[in-house]
Amino acid sequence: MIGKPAETEQDIAPLLSERWSGRVFDASTPISHEQIISLCEAARWAPSCYGDQPWRFLVWDRNQDESAWKKALDCLSPGNQEWAKNAPLLILTTSVQHFSHNNADNRWGGYDTGAASISLCLQATSLGLTSHQMGGYDADKLRKTFSLPDEIKCWAMIAIGYPAPLASLNEEQLERELKERNRRPLTEQFYINSWNNPVNSGE
Repeated sequence: MIGKPAETEQDIAPLLSERWSGRVFDASTPISHEQIISLCEAARWAPSCYGDQPWRFLVWDRNQDESAWKKALDCLSPGNQEWAKNAPLLILTTSVQHFSHNNADNRWGGYDTGAASISLCLQATSLGLTSHQMGGYDADKLRKTFSLPDEIKCWAMIAIGYPAPLASLNEEQLERELKERNRRPLTEQFYINSWNNPVNSGE
């Protein structure tokens, strides 16, 4: 199994540093129903504006309904299909675009759905699973295939599964999966008191 904890400038919770977006899944190992519900429960308890919980997640489990899962896979871009075909779980993240209490536009729906999505992905990490969020998919095809309501906003697809054993990977997969993780320095993206005034990372 591939482990790639982030080399952070400061210590952070292990669950955060250990989450990463792998692309090689063990196609022979299913995800249990209990694990799926655990992922959904983690997303359910994410914060949201007014506590409105605008997110809606559509889950396809290959081991429960391979036909529906295959239709979802076919909505991914060809490049994503190439590796996601081994993920036993595909999830579409969407949101309702209006608040439930007054039907006003919810400008924060995408932000809140992102929070629920990362909660789900962190829960996947805690269960020993790999998650990979994707923007490469055909939203119109998904809408038509699965009869999504017009008022639903599509955001991302997530592939989830157990990581494949290192011994099962070819040279190209090994190079891609073992590539060093990196992020921009804190000082480039985090400011304090005024714009472009970098936060002191302590280095």
